Amino acid sequence: MTQTRFDVLTIGNAIVDIIAPVEPGFIEREGMSKGIMHLIDTDRAEDLYAKMPITRQQISGGSAANTAAGVASLGGRAAFVGKVADDPLGDVFETDLNEIGVHYNTSRLKNGALTARSMIFLSEDGERTMNTYLGACHELTERDIRPDEIGGAAITFMEGFLWDPVEAKKAFVLAAHYAHKHERAAALTLSDPFCVDRFRPEFLDLIRSKTIDYVFANVHELKSLYQTDDLGEAVREIAKDAEVAAITMGADGAMAIHNGEVTSVPAYPIDKVVDATGAGDLFASGFLLGLARNQSFESALKTGCLSAHEVISHIGARPQVALDGLVAGHGLAG
Repeated sequence: MTQTRFDVLTIGNAIVDIIAPVEPGFIEREGMSKGIMHLIDTDRAEDLYAKMPITRQQISGGSAANTAAGVASLGGRAAFVGKVADDPLGDVFETDLNEIGVHYNTSRLKNGALTARSMIFLSEDGERTMNTYLGACHELTERDIRPDEIGGAAITFMEGFLWDPVEAKKAFVLAAHYAHKHERAAALTLSDPFCVDRFRPEFLDLIRSKTIDYVFANVHELKSLYQTDDLGEAVREIAKDAEVAAITMGADGAMAIHNGEVTSVPAYPIDKVVDATGAGDLFASGFLLGLARNQSFESALKTGCLSAHEVISHIGARPQVALDGLVAGHGLAG
């Protein structure tokens, strides 16, 4: 096995998060349901973007991109693969990732859909109303999977949210092939119970065929995967199917399952959960980096839980402090 270029490479939806406060009455005038996420088309995306105040905040986002950002904050070597368009928001996405130390070199989509965006309107009472346009991020293909990048990553991690477009599915399988060709691991996060309900047979086939080595899920996703209300039963099933499974349990912490053995750690105590967005993404950052650097499951779980703890203490899905210093302060290896 050759030396690694990256600790973790992630593949997923490349979305620019655009956050802006709006004046009273704006949500109603635009026909939105307050506090709800709306999927929108190109025309609506362009119209709403033009109406957003210039005080808006724009940051690269998407589940797998958040995980890559967390790996970089932990001091790891991170890379991301995801599709944006050759447009101004594509510039925002690429510049932002590169500035935080994430390698990003996916070719731009030309003469097609616009860069994906999640426009988040903040009402005076703090309620968040989201409008998501998927656009270019669903145009990922096998041509975007580079053997040298995948082969140079200790772990390639893919998000279930992108397991929908046919070409993206092919890209996932090809990435796993290149990972295994170079004796690396391929990982998948189930992303959401809705994803599991839609793609259960396909997800199970990916795991049981050993296309995927490591599986990430929360309790609800794991139970949905095996169609049971019994967590113990779901754990026994994933133990038979996956080489490694990492399961987040909210306030109860997290567990790792390997060779039939379960390692559990508690969550770090917190007075108030401000925003749970990104908790699973940042847990994956810590756990993946731990595995990539051959840490014990207990240490990797603790790093994941501490990373998640930081991100739920404030608004937004990215850490506000350098995670490498945070974990070092808790006696954990980076």
